[in-house]
Amino acid sequence: MTKSILISGAGVAGAALAYWLRRHGFTPTVVERAPALRTGGYKVDIRGAALQVIERMGLMDAVRARSTDMRVVRHYDARGRQVATMDAALFGGRQGDDVEIMRGDLNELLYDLTRDEVEYVFGDSVTGIADDGTVTFERSAPRRFDLVVGADGAHSTVRAIAFGEESAYARHLGHHVAICSVPDLLGLDREEAVHAAPGRTANVYRTKGDAGAKALFMWRSPALSYDHRDLPRQKELLAEAMAGMGWQVPALLAAARDADDLYFDALTQIHMDRWSKGRAVLVGDAAHCASPASGQGTSLALVGAYVLAGELASGGGVEGYERVMRPFAEANQALAPSNLKGMVIASRLALWFQLRMIRLLPHLPGRDRIVERVAGAIHRAATAVDLKDYPA
Repeated sequence: MTKSILISGAGVAGAALAYWLRRHGFTPTVVERAPALRTGGYKVDIRGAALQVIERMGLMDAVRARSTDMRVVRHYDARGRQVATMDAALFGGRQGDDVEIMRGDLNELLYDLTRDEVEYVFGDSVTGIADDGTVTFERSAPRRFDLVVGADGAHSTVRAIAFGEESAYARHLGHHVAICSVPDLLGLDREEAVHAAPGRTANVYRTKGDAGAKALFMWRSPALSYDHRDLPRQKELLAEAMAGMGWQVPALLAAARDADDLYFDALTQIHMDRWSKGRAVLVGDAAHCASPASGQGTSLALVGAYVLAGELASGGGVEGYERVMRPFAEANQALAPSNLKGMVIASRLALWFQLRMIRLLPHLPGRDRIVERVAGAIHRAATAVDLKDYPA
């Protein structure tokens, strides 16, 4: 029976998987390239089936205590005039018990839940996986494992080793995104401020308890060629993409130049015919990245970790894991293209129409039906899996 399992990546998928594997009697080890737990990041949603996973982990109260508590989204024109407001939950497509939390806060909760029972190795990375399960590392001595799990994101090292180049599985969605910490220039209080122009959107938000703010930039763009570790070049590309925008965008770009936590990437999905090969299996974004445009990456990671550990423990193995997860992953990946149309507006006419609809929404007789159209598709995708109760 598979007992010793290496997990590459200490993010949401990796830490959640470590918890469930330990619960089922496995011996997981987590290796993470970063020198310490990644505590930064942006706000993420936990919805549908993922809420069941959080509940079964005993983390629901802690997650809700760290909710972002966002209240309102305000839209501004290029001259800085407020032109529309929107409820933050509706803006994020949240319904019912859905909860929004900072990714770093969720990472900390998962790590604290596992750190005393799971071996974490920081500052190292997998370099090879042999047929007999021997794994080589950048810094550590080789070790043998029964299974190696790639929980290391859309640019997965494990996937590259076991399956080949990322280009064979990545589908560019025609947009790029950049997110970083910035000073709170607007005096926000659980608010999000947005300025959109054709093909480009900039926003900044401050969540409950945050001393600063986060800026997010999204724009239409073909695939770009750059080094993922070249932070200065990424800042140049961001400045070029946002050049000429009004409102607070120049000030936000100036702050972004000084940020040391910039996340810059293409909006990309990962599509694979299979998620396991030999001693390797993939989970979370490494297997089926839906892109931030789906709003479901974190939920997919939580559910995937739960299902993979449960299927390994119950005898379903990686085949059972793929059988349960694939329809769920595909349903959530399908959200991204339509969501993007509302996140980055293609034309001035479409932008005018969107802002007018936001202003009129509270007064429309069919408001509930309109809200259902906005949030209903996300809710249906978030609940498109029946979670088994895997005995521990």
